[in-house]
Amino acid sequence: MFSLNESNRFMVFGNAVDLRKGIESLCVFVRMYSMVPSDGSVYVFLNRDRTRMKLLHWERGGYVIFYKRMERVRISRTVFRTDTVCGFMLMRRDETVLLVEGVAGSSRRRKRFNFQ
Repeated sequence: MFSLNESNRFMVFGNAVDLRKGIESLCVFVRMYSMVPSDGSVYVFLNRDRTRMKLLHWERGGYVIFYKRMERVRISRTVFRTDTVCGFMLMRRDETVLLVEGVAGSSRRRKRFNFQ
């Protein structure tokens, strides 16, 4: 059963990732930042164009990858860091849900990001 809820930590990677990577490659990527991919956290990765994302999550019995491809919108630019330091940043579940839906979390109107 797939279950992502408030009890999970959502860790979003601040730089673009090649999303051709599979479970093993993403796990190695998480370990490079001194994190444990099987700790129950949800690790979110985005591509450079901000049109695709993968969520890596350990559930009882194995890893699960959620994959989303945006058809007409992009994910907010605010997810990517502007400084040279890259790594994971913690997000709340509601912010992550808005991110997956392509809605800007910081705006008042919660509008979708169109292709630019």
